Amino acid sequence: MFSRIGVLGAGAWGTALAYSTQQAGRDVLIWSREEEVAEALSAGKGNPVFLPGMDLPAIPATSSLDKIAEVDAILAVVPAQFARSVYQQLKPSLPEGIPFALCSKGVEQGSLKLMAEVLAETLPESPVAVLSGPSFAKDVAKGLPTAVTLACADKALGNTWMESIGRAEFRPYWSDDIIGAEIGGAVKNVLAIACGIVEGLELGRSAHAALISRGFAEMVRLGTAMGAKPETLSGLCGLGDLVLTCSSSQSRNMSFGKALGEGRSMASILAERNAVTEGVASAPGVVALAARHHIEMPICQSVDDILSSRLTLNNAITRLIERPFRAESLA
Repeated sequence: MFSRIGVLGAGAWGTALAYSTQQAGRDVLIWSREEEVAEALSAGKGNPVFLPGMDLPAIPATSSLDKIAEVDAILAVVPAQFARSVYQQLKPSLPEGIPFALCSKGVEQGSLKLMAEVLAETLPESPVAVLSGPSFAKDVAKGLPTAVTLACADKALGNTWMESIGRAEFRPYWSDDIIGAEIGGAVKNVLAIACGIVEGLELGRSAHAALISRGFAEMVRLGTAMGAKPETLSGLCGLGDLVLTCSSSQSRNMSFGKALGEGRSMASILAERNAVTEGVASAPGVVALAARHHIEMPICQSVDDILSSRLTLNNAITRLIERPFRAESLA
C-alpha cells in the first residue's frame, strides 16, 4: 500500500481526489500551480477558486514541484494539454520508478498522444495506471458513492492502487485495458459538447438519447481500432462516464455545449471559466485519430467543425440528420 500519495494538480478533480484519498487514510500532498490555492487548502479553507462552496478539512498543499517528488506514488490530475510540460519540470527531482495514476482525460494536440504515451515519453521509468469513470468532483468531495475504473497492465500494482485510494464511498474496479480507459475518457468529453448543443437548441430528449447511443458507437469504433476491449468501453470508464457527462450541467463540457446551443460564442464562454473544458482541446485530436485509423465518427467530426467555425450549428445538425439510412451497428 502507498502511504504517502502526491496529487499533481489542484483543480476541482484534483482537490476531490486529494480529499477522498486523505479520507482513505493516506498521507496526501497536493501540488497547485496557484500559490493562493495551496495556501487555502493547507489552511482548511477548501479550494475557493476551483471547487467553491465545499467545506473541506485541511489538505497539505504546496506550490513547489520539488515537494511533490517526496511521495510514494502520484495521482496526476494536470489537464491533458499541460501534462507533458509539468512532467518535464518534475523529472529532475523525481526518483525513478514512482508509480503514476493518470486522472486527466484527453488527446495531446499535435502529437495525438494519449496521456499514458505522454508519461512514457517523459518519465519512462514510472509505472502507469489510468483512473477514469463517472465521477463529478463535487460528488466525490461530498463523499457520495462513486465507482471508477483503475486500469493497469500490472494487476499487483493495480491492486496496490485500489487498496491505497479505495474506500466504501469511492470504489475503483481493476482493468488491464489502459487504452480503453483513455479512449473512453477522451471521446466522452467531445460527445458531451454535442449533447449540450442539443439541449441548448432544445431538440428534445429523444435526440439527446440518440446522440448518446450513436456517440457510444463512435467511441467503440475508435477504441477497438486502437486496441481497446469492447467490454472496457461498455463499463464505467466508457459508457458509464459518457452517460454521466452527457446528462448533467455539472459537466463543463456539456454546459459549454449548451451555451453554444443557446447562441453564445466559444470565446465568451471560455473567457469566463477558470477551469479547462477538455473536450474543446481534445476534439481535433479525436477526429485526427479517427482519420488515422480510417474510422467514421460523424458526431465528433461535427463538434470539431463547429468549434473550428467550419460549420454553423444548424448546418452541422442538418448534415447529421441527412446522413444515409443504414443498419444499426457499433462497427
